[in-house]
Amino acid sequence: MSSESLEKIKSAIVKKLPKRVQLANIEFEGSEVVIYTKNPEIITENGDLIRNLAKDLRKRIIVRSDKTVLLDQEKTIEKIHEIVPKEAEITNIGFNDVTSEVRIESKKPGIVIGKYGVTSREIVKNTGWAPKILRTPPIPSKIIEKIRHILKQSSEDRKQFLLSFGKRIHQEVNHENDWARLTSMGGFREVGRSCMLLQTPNSRVMIDCGVNVAGNDPKSSFPYLNVPEFSLEELDAVVISHAHLDHCGFLPYLYHYGYDGPVFCTTPTRDLMTLLQLDHIDIAHREDNPLPFDTKNVQKTVERTITLDYGEVTNIAQDIKLTLHNAGHILGSSIAHLHIGDGQHNMVYTGDFKFERSRLLDPATSKFPRLETLVMESTYGGHDDVQPSRNTSEKKLMKTIYQTLKQKGKVLIPVFAVGRAQELMVVLEEYMRHGMIDEVPIHIDGMIWEATAIHTARPEYLSKDLRDQIFHAGRNPFISDAFHKVTNPNKRKDIIEGEPSIILSTSGMLTGGNSVEYFKALCDDEKNTLIFVGYQSEGSLGRRIQKGWTEIPLMKDGKTKVFHVKMNIQTIEGFSGHSNRRQLMDYVKRLSTKPEKIITCHGDPHKTVDLASSIHKSLKIETKTPLNLECTRIQ
Repeated sequence: MSSESLEKIKSAIVKKLPKRVQLANIEFEGSEVVIYTKNPEIITENGDLIRNLAKDLRKRIIVRSDKTVLLDQEKTIEKIHEIVPKEAEITNIGFNDVTSEVRIESKKPGIVIGKYGVTSREIVKNTGWAPKILRTPPIPSKIIEKIRHILKQSSEDRKQFLLSFGKRIHQEVNHENDWARLTSMGGFREVGRSCMLLQTPNSRVMIDCGVNVAGNDPKSSFPYLNVPEFSLEELDAVVISHAHLDHCGFLPYLYHYGYDGPVFCTTPTRDLMTLLQLDHIDIAHREDNPLPFDTKNVQKTVERTITLDYGEVTNIAQDIKLTLHNAGHILGSSIAHLHIGDGQHNMVYTGDFKFERSRLLDPATSKFPRLETLVMESTYGGHDDVQPSRNTSEKKLMKTIYQTLKQKGKVLIPVFAVGRAQELMVVLEEYMRHGMIDEVPIHIDGMIWEATAIHTARPEYLSKDLRDQIFHAGRNPFISDAFHKVTNPNKRKDIIEGEPSIILSTSGMLTGGNSVEYFKALCDDEKNTLIFVGYQSEGSLGRRIQKGWTEIPLMKDGKTKVFHVKMNIQTIEGFSGHSNRRQLMDYVKRLSTKPEKIITCHGDPHKTVDLASSIHKSLKIETKTPLNLECTRIQ
């Protein structure tokens, strides 16, 4: 396969554009083709022209104004307020001189866009600035503001990076695409530190780069970046499936050691992984166990991240195209479809996925145009991994909460800040609103509030039911008065000593964070209840408690103290963001294209093997269960 040259693509665009278009320049920012013109309204008013051009070239095309025709910024703000109806409730307007974009934040972005885009086109026509229209989140997000600041400050550097990357991926390929292979660098026959390397004769792409948060040392915590197949200098791109640390927590390390290439993920994944990475660094420093990277490396990660919408096809290397699809696991989680060469091979990596509708998200996508190799998770892939229905789980949760509150106890639910926390918030808000549990404070501690703010900023990624509630019924469960943000340690003390309540706190496995502090304070009172709703890794405090440990040594005031567990311990399955055994098997059966090979990963050893064996026996598909450090040829 040979990539189309930049000059060929430019020539094709020039031929298709109307003669009255005053073309200033055509640039390749990453895989996007950017057309700079002195009269952009001619192109933007002819939507079919750009759509057809993008379809013909199989490229995403963006139209921007040449800087010479941009209206003064103050006059542009005045003009926008003239054009956009007041009902849109614009909250902020900002500019990016490098990209000729005006960022318009609004409580009702649909009005800023206008019917069939008429209002946004009017902005282009009257100001020259390309509007980037964003929803004002009902809960302000510090992380989103921080990311916007980083991107604005680094906009010139980022543009140069994108131009350089654009040239690289449009170069002629050197070798025929007659093979592809996958190296297991973490997360194979284990849960944690997910990482793999996809190699072709022309490209090297890393997929996920996580940490094992329950690991005790670097050897068990971090991916095997020392495999002979991996070279940081040769790495073309990184794809991140979703924001949980076991899939993205080690990504800043690559930038610490000199990687300067792109990261591809969805916008919510970028926002959430930035939040989680910064928190990971903070916790590690507080526990005097610093990580081998710092906040500057997280900032560099943001600067080099290219976000994609679901279904958007983009080149990420000379011979690899990427499309992200909904995985149904957490906000913005993705199934990655990688198209290698001129149709030589298609690989799908599920990441963590949920093949069932939840309150928070729609079910994972199972339709792909081509698929030869499927790499799928197997967290609950064992024969006995049958989870109850969501309805059954919710009833058990409410019964447990009801009984605890009745005896004047407190309910502690350790949760992952992203995903399970928001799922539970939606459930608890509904049951409390309907009077099915007592109206007591629901305390939100740790990163959960900030993660929830990000959810409110990206409602288009939520389930259809939740979108309907927010957009049409005018009811946003995340901003209910039932939820109380815990803002400081003193408030935590008041909660522990106060009236009956429900506490949602990180971390979900009690591996650190505020949930451990609540556990220490509440564990010796039998009136209280600890409810596990998520997976507990081997070696974590949560898993030890699940196993029935009643005496647990933990640090307090600089000394080791034994804590006696007298509180009620409950594990309620069914709230997981992972597919259970039946759903995993069903997913493979319902794939639009039957794969030639299935590789299982992200599961305890026996579950990974069990799932692979069952798929092979029942569906007659070749399966493999590689160990870490193995290299598997997929083409």
